[in-house]
Amino acid sequence: MRKLLAAVGLLAIGALPAIAGGGSAHWGYTGKVGPEFWGDLAPEYRACKEGKNQSPIDLNPDVFVKACLEPLKVSYSKGATSVLNNGHTIKVKVKGDNFVEVDGKKFYLKQFHFHAPSEHTVNGKNLPFEAHFVNLDDEGNITVLGVFFKVGRENPELAKIWSVMPERVGGETKIKEQVDINALLPKSRDYYRYSGSLTTPPCTEGVRWIVFKEPMELSKEQLEKFRKVMGVNNNRPTQPINARKVLK
Repeated sequence: MRKLLAAVGLLAIGALPAIAGGGSAHWGYTGKVGPEFWGDLAPEYRACKEGKNQSPIDLNPDVFVKACLEPLKVSYSKGATSVLNNGHTIKVKVKGDNFVEVDGKKFYLKQFHFHAPSEHTVNGKNLPFEAHFVNLDDEGNITVLGVFFKVGRENPELAKIWSVMPERVGGETKIKEQVDINALLPKSRDYYRYSGSLTTPPCTEGVRWIVFKEPMELSKEQLEKFRKVMGVNNNRPTQPINARKVLK
C-alpha cells in the first residue's frame, strides 16, 4: 500500500505537467504559462489561484509565533539513484529508508530538487538557492524540508550531483558517487514550521513545511551552472500569508 500511495503522491510532487482534458497542461515560470497564470491553465491547478494556504511565503517577524517545537528527527543517509532535468528543476530521485519524523509519523524521502533564487524569502529577500526534500507518509501526506543556500565554499555533495546533471530537458542520468543526503542539511536543526502547499502546479495544500533557519553553502560556480541549465529563475513568488502563522 505504501508503494502505491507514494507513487500517487509523486505524480503531484514531481514538478511534471499534470494531465488535463486528455492532454498535458503546460506550465512554466515565464510568459503566459508563468506563476500568475497557473490557476487558469487547468481545472486541476485551481488551487494555485484560489488556495488560501499557498507556498512559498515570506518569513518575517510579523508572521512568527514562538512555540516549543519538537526536536526534528531526520534519518537521511544514502539512496540517491538518478538525476532528472524535467525542464522545471533538477530532481534527484531517492530510494531506501530515508525518513523524517513529524507529529509522531514517519515521512519517507522520495526526491529532492532545487530552486534559484530561493522560493521562501527572509524579511522580503531571496537567498541565492533553495533545496526541497519531499517526504510522504503511508497515507500520502506530504512534509517538505526547505534548506537555504548562500554563496561560499563548494558543496561536495552538490558536486556529485552536478557532475551528472543533465543539460537536456528530459535527460536522466544515474548517480555515480554515493551522495550523503544528510550532509545537505545544516548541522543546526532549528526550523520554522507552517502549513502550506506544493510550490508548483497543482499547488496542492495541506503540506507540512519545515524550513531550516541556518543556510548551507554552494560555490558561485555551482550556482551559475544550475542557473545556466535552467535558463530562467525557477522560483514561484511568495504568496499571501492570510490567517496563518509560522511557528519558530
